[in-house]
Amino acid sequence: MNLTILYDNEVYKKGIGLKSDWGFACLVEIKDDTVLFDCGAKGDILLNNMHKLDVSPEKITKIVISHEHWDHNGGLRTILPYLNVSDIYRLERKRMNNRIKQKIVDEPQIISEEIFTTGRLPGSPVDEQSLLLKSDMGWFVLVGCSHSGVENILYAARQIGNVVGIIGGLHDFDNFSLLENLEFISPCHCTKYKREIQQAFPTKYVPGGVGKTIDFTEEFTS
Repeated sequence: MNLTILYDNEVYKKGIGLKSDWGFACLVEIKDDTVLFDCGAKGDILLNNMHKLDVSPEKITKIVISHEHWDHNGGLRTILPYLNVSDIYRLERKRMNNRIKQKIVDEPQIISEEIFTTGRLPGSPVDEQSLLLKSDMGWFVLVGCSHSGVENILYAARQIGNVVGIIGGLHDFDNFSLLENLEFISPCHCTKYKREIQQAFPTKYVPGGVGKTIDFTEEFTS
């Protein structure tokens, strides 16, 4: 399983023309599926970053939208013509191209082999879903903004299995003790206390940013 951050507030891989912007998108690649988790705010920036990272939109098989905020679904309309996607998993039904089947998520379910959704988790100001990614080391949680609360997300994830890592936007989360048992912490996007998290967990902290790749089959990061 490989993850590649395609859209984020910061650029990780410098010097190749990647662009940062407020928003989040992450590509999850497994043997038989390529899942796009969120689409950032602007489709032109997402497409630019995909091009610079040699990610073909046509390889994406499914899309998951964590929640219906502009910085997570804004790029969808622009990239749709380039996709061969058949299914999109989201919490609300939106007006879309009829060739793509919208699957409205309420309960936890399988998205693909080794990829699950927590299902709809109540949040403020919006409900949200997160992805659970199975690896040989345990389960990793991929989050959009954590509007449902990191505590609630981790609790839901632990009903599936042993959670070893978290990746994505943690918003204004500051109860760092909840992260003590994790082995991998990669705050992205809207995380307010990145520096504090890095100081609290220097050996577990992994910086995010556009162009960051995470390989769960060989090593944690590259």
